[in-house]
Amino acid sequence: MENFNLSEFLMLMVALVLGITVHEFSHAIAADRLGDPTPRSQGRVTLSPMAHLDPVGTLFMAVSAAVGMGIGWGRPVLTNPDNYSINRRIGDSIVSFAGPLSNLVLAALFAIVVRAGVFPPGDAYNVLVHNIVLVNLFLFFFNLIPLYPLDGSHLLANALPPAMAQGYYRLMAQWGFLLFIGLALSGVLGTIIGPPAVRVYAFLVGPA
Repeated sequence: MENFNLSEFLMLMVALVLGITVHEFSHAIAADRLGDPTPRSQGRVTLSPMAHLDPVGTLFMAVSAAVGMGIGWGRPVLTNPDNYSINRRIGDSIVSFAGPLSNLVLAALFAIVVRAGVFPPGDAYNVLVHNIVLVNLFLFFFNLIPLYPLDGSHLLANALPPAMAQGYYRLMAQWGFLLFIGLALSGVLGTIIGPPAVRVYAFLVGPA
């Protein structure tokens, strides 16, 4: 903690809170538009961070941000696929992918701000915008990992034949969260999602 930088910590936290809020809101609005009233009845169809932040996930986010990592999660949006107006597996895939997709879109939008040169290099707002782009790309790739409770587990299960999907869900229910925590604490997650996130970041913001 001797190299702790308050400014960098706050910028990382802002980027994470923004990314997670938009991510969870996108799950909620997608389910809502598909006919499931559950997210709206629970107050999740909103861009208020207080509706989406999870106490443990936020604490993990703050601790990891303090050491320069920045990993956390929001409060999962509860949905009932039986209420979807389309095939439940397709609907669940749409709702699941809506979260990561929103992070990719957010990264692209803020990358436009970078390319437009709205803020001069070295300016605090310029650094913040760069943080938002990179953090949202990390959230995009992070949530596509096919481990429970991440969105990638839903996407993979919905792509499998029903019998295989049931076996996969049983496996994830028993071991998924432990595997997720193990990967997060071991640093393996960074080696999985870091390289693609950095490549897309360089593509979006252009040469330094």
